Amino acid sequence: MIKIKWLGHACYKIYFDDIQCVIDPFEKGYVPGYRDISTSADIVLASHMHNDHYGLNEVQQLLRMVHGVEVTKVDTFHDDKGGALRGKNIVHVMKYNGVKIAHLGDIGHVLTEEQVQQIGDVDVAIVPIGGTYTVRAPEAKTICEQVNAKVIIPMHYRTGEQGFDVLETTEEFESLFDNVNHYDSDEYIVPQKITPEVAILTYK
Repeated sequence: MIKIKWLGHACYKIYFDDIQCVIDPFEKGYVPGYRDISTSADIVLASHMHNDHYGLNEVQQLLRMVHGVEVTKVDTFHDDKGGALRGKNIVHVMKYNGVKIAHLGDIGHVLTEEQVQQIGDVDVAIVPIGGTYTVRAPEAKTICEQVNAKVIIPMHYRTGEQGFDVLETTEEFESLFDNVNHYDSDEYIVPQKITPEVAILTYK
């Protein structure tokens, strides 16, 4: 079973059966409205070194042998100026039992042809949509189309008192799709037969 759990902002904990992976944990007290990260994982990844994505010390790393999860890192930029404004960003592509998940980090541009080839088609894309520091909704949709994402989980946005106030909500992103589902859960379990959808998780 593959389970994707939202820990707030851009941080996700992905369970590949009993293998645990945490991506982009934020530092204590750094992102408004979210509890501090307090968890453990076999694999800890960060897309870049900004405080809202690089709280690696907040995650207890388990010292276990891990087999079966293939992680590919694809270099991108945090802006649409070749990194001149905010530097580099890493897209993490994880493959397990034939299922491919891409966490786009704080990507700030649509993908180049070379990056599309490096990432390939994905089953699940976790993509920022809030603008200001990342792509906005239209560019996020384009990225998902570029990698033929079946399931799209938006991140790095504002909802109520959660998230930076300069970020946009999910409203515009949702308006670009027909198949949007709101989950009363912070978890998404990847089904054996994947149905295309935008999955909006609820922070718990």
